[in-house]
Amino acid sequence: MSEQRAPAPIADEPAVALSGVCKRFGDREVIHDVTLAIPRGRITALLGPSGSGKSTLLGFVTGLVRPNAGQVRVLGEDVFALPRRGLLALRRRMGMLFQDNALFQSLSVVDNVAFPLLRVARRPAPEAKSRALALLEQVGLGGLHDRRPDQLSGGQQKRVALARALALEPELVLFDEPTSGLDPQTSAAIDALLRETQGRLGTTFIAITHDIVSAAAIADHVGLLVDGRLRAFGTRGAVWASTDPAVRAFLDRVPAGAGEAPAAPAPPPTGSGDLEL
Repeated sequence: MSEQRAPAPIADEPAVALSGVCKRFGDREVIHDVTLAIPRGRITALLGPSGSGKSTLLGFVTGLVRPNAGQVRVLGEDVFALPRRGLLALRRRMGMLFQDNALFQSLSVVDNVAFPLLRVARRPAPEAKSRALALLEQVGLGGLHDRRPDQLSGGQQKRVALARALALEPELVLFDEPTSGLDPQTSAAIDALLRETQGRLGTTFIAITHDIVSAAAIADHVGLLVDGRLRAFGTRGAVWASTDPAVRAFLDRVPAGAGEAPAAPAPPPTGSGDLEL
């Protein structure tokens, strides 16, 4: 039986479109009336302090968290109108890089990357291994394929997780705090790898992060959530130039209640070449 392909995207249709989404957990409103359209073929960073609602938005995209109100469209599909089979098919069009990498410690690096090819795509073992080895070469780990994750550094484990997220050739890749727990030099190397990989593949990347430096290095578009409200969304330059006090306080790292943010913030890096490996 031939593999069923996803319908071709409509020109200029956003990868993710949220319309008036709200979410409550008990009496606590964690997302309030958020509307945004995330473009295809770019890197979008969703910034915000801890507890701002970033992870909840990611849950909307994957269909794991249902909003109390509003609509969520991903890759042209109304996520919460899909039957279970349709939702599973949509998730197969996405890749995910988890904050803790979620690697299988008992498997070798190459077997970690081959895992979704074997278990989800049902590819023959030789084909799955060949693709996994090629992906490891692309992320700079070609000579480490036989090691286990616990034999690798934090940055190397992140590269393995990226290779695995790309294994099924997804249309959309989601990143949960991609530089969390890494030192500044390793974070810069991962940022550069993400820029290079996205530029080469043209895949839509969405990263949720509280790391301003990383967002400035990788993102074409930026959204900023504060207390469950979308305070800014647009190109990186437009968001960095925002005069909204809440935006300025976060970008200039001003603690709550510390007064007004400086009037002349430093500009962000201007391109993908600002951070070199």
